[in-house]
Amino acid sequence: MPIDIPVFVDAGARVIAPDWLGFGKSDKPIDDEIYSFHFHRNYMLALIERLDLRNITLVVQDWGGVLGLTLPMEMPERFKRLLIMNTGLMAGPVDMPAFDAWQADIDSDPDVPIEFIMQKNEPSISVAGAAAYAAPFPDATYKAGVRKFPHLIARTIETPGVDTSQKAAQFWSSEWEGESFMAIGMKDEMLGPNVMNHLRTFIKGCPDPLEILEGGHFVQEAAGPLIAERALTHFGLNKT
Repeated sequence: MPIDIPVFVDAGARVIAPDWLGFGKSDKPIDDEIYSFHFHRNYMLALIERLDLRNITLVVQDWGGVLGLTLPMEMPERFKRLLIMNTGLMAGPVDMPAFDAWQADIDSDPDVPIEFIMQKNEPSISVAGAAAYAAPFPDATYKAGVRKFPHLIARTIETPGVDTSQKAAQFWSSEWEGESFMAIGMKDEMLGPNVMNHLRTFIKGCPDPLEILEGGHFVQEAAGPLIAERALTHFGLNKT
C-alpha cells in the first residue's frame, strides 16, 4: 500500500493509486514491445483527464517519478502539491553500477524473481510484503512490463523519453508554483541521497528532505506512515 494510504484517507483526502499498465492486478498486454515510455505516460495523462482530477497532490517514487514527474507540465492547473521519494528524471543517459546490477537481476531470468529484487532493494520489507508485490504475476507471461521497464532507461541522449524529461526538468525549475515535500531512503544505492539532493536543486521551492536513515529504495515500505504524516503537516492538510 503506497506510503500507507489510510493516513491520507483519514486526513480527508481522496486517494487514487493507479497501476502502471502491466503491473498490479490490471489486465496486461503480453508483448514486451508494447511497453514504452510514452505508452505509460500517455495512459496516465488520459486517466487524469478521464477522471477530471484537480487539486492533485502528486505522490511519486521510482518509476512513478521517472514518468510521473513529466505529467504536470502538460496540465499544470491540475497539480497543487508534490510528494517525492527515491526517484529521478531521465534527462540524460544513465551510467551507474547500482542501476546495472538492478537491470542484471531482472534480466537474469524471463520469469523475473520479483520477491528477491524487492527484498534486495528494501531491507525493511517483510517476506509477506515481497510476496504481495509478486502476487499479480503468477507466471512469466504476466511479466512483460517488468522485463521491459529497465530497458526504457536512457543509455543514449536519443532514447525515447529523454527529450520529454528534459522539458519536465525545466518546468520544475522555472514554472512549478505548487508546494513540495521530499523524503529520501538513505540506504538506496541507486536513487538515494546523491541523486535526490541533486533533483531537489531544480524543483522550485523544494525544502530540505526528510531523511529515512534505515530506508532503502522502496522507502515507503520502511516509513510509509511517517512520510505521509510529515507531508500532510508540511502541506497543512492534517485534520484539526
